[in-house]
Amino acid sequence: MMKDQIFSKFRVLGILSLCGLSLVGCGQQNSETETGTDNDQISAELSGAGASFPAPLYKRWFSIYNRNVNPNIKVSYDSIGSGGGVEKYLDGTVDFAASDAPLRQHERSEFQNTFGAEPIQLPTVGGAVVFAYNIPEIAGKELKLSRETYCGIVTGKITSWDNSMIAEDNPNLELPSRDISFVHRSDGSGTTFILTNHINTVCDDWNAGAAKSVNWPTGTGRDGNEGVADEIQRNEGTIGYIEFALAKENDIAMATLENQSGNFVKPSPETASAAFEGTEIPDDFALEVPNPKTPDAYPIAGLTWLLIYPEYDNENKYKALKRILKWGYQNKGEEIAVELGYIPIPKDVEQEAINVIDNDVKVASENNQTRTASEK
Repeated sequence: MMKDQIFSKFRVLGILSLCGLSLVGCGQQNSETETGTDNDQISAELSGAGASFPAPLYKRWFSIYNRNVNPNIKVSYDSIGSGGGVEKYLDGTVDFAASDAPLRQHERSEFQNTFGAEPIQLPTVGGAVVFAYNIPEIAGKELKLSRETYCGIVTGKITSWDNSMIAEDNPNLELPSRDISFVHRSDGSGTTFILTNHINTVCDDWNAGAAKSVNWPTGTGRDGNEGVADEIQRNEGTIGYIEFALAKENDIAMATLENQSGNFVKPSPETASAAFEGTEIPDDFALEVPNPKTPDAYPIAGLTWLLIYPEYDNENKYKALKRILKWGYQNKGEEIAVELGYIPIPKDVEQEAINVIDNDVKVASENNQTRTASEK
């Protein structure tokens, strides 16, 4: 499919995202009012569940599609975390799922054994995972964290905000003598996978591996990106990891991190897009970038995927899902992603995903209904 595809176009999209935002403010139609086409106005109700990382985007996509394109297509999305989404996908109890971690081999094997076919995972957007914090004494000022420092925080070796390593990273800040409270995800989470995939690569003292769920050596657990964000906002001295778009939406302070090149980089769609420069995408779209090499890349970034079935029993659900996904890729979906702070995927990768939707997703014939979505 796309074994040799190089992701240099992420950088271009990241830069163009600012243009996309400015165009909305310059009198052009914005994504809230733009309509698409759905000529035969089919009716269907779709259910999905999974990653909280892209939840703001998906909920906006589905709401606008229902309001402006076809009010007879309704989509519910339950932000339960990537782990829960994958479980429901493998059980066949949803019409689609979402995960910020690509399917692992044991999950692919389970799907094949259950459904007799290959699972389909489609990348939708990319984004940064940030260390968000609540330190009122330095509100409005930049907090820098070197690799050694943020490794020390997640391993529980650095426990106070006036620790000498944090002070060395921030010589111009008056850091408070306040305990560090670290908050992490308690549910199975693709956001946790993106973070721990990075931590497992760069932190010498990290022993918990990289997965959607790990045994954290320190901290307090909360469900969902929303739960972690709420814990940070309510408790001074707290730091945790959430996706960039959520931190931006809630105006939560985000740390500037040291990358592989030794540069301190602020999180943004542009610096996150740089993380994908020069990378190659596998045939199954399962791209991971645990330690980006680009000098101006933000160091913790990843893709998020929609998980769909190769076959659907209900023809209206089949048509509705294909139309919504193609609308998300081809019409206003990209503009909405940019507005929320996500990174749109490159056009040629987008086209490959559309090709999969057109060629590999089918409606089951009456004589061959091997399986599909939530009517199992």
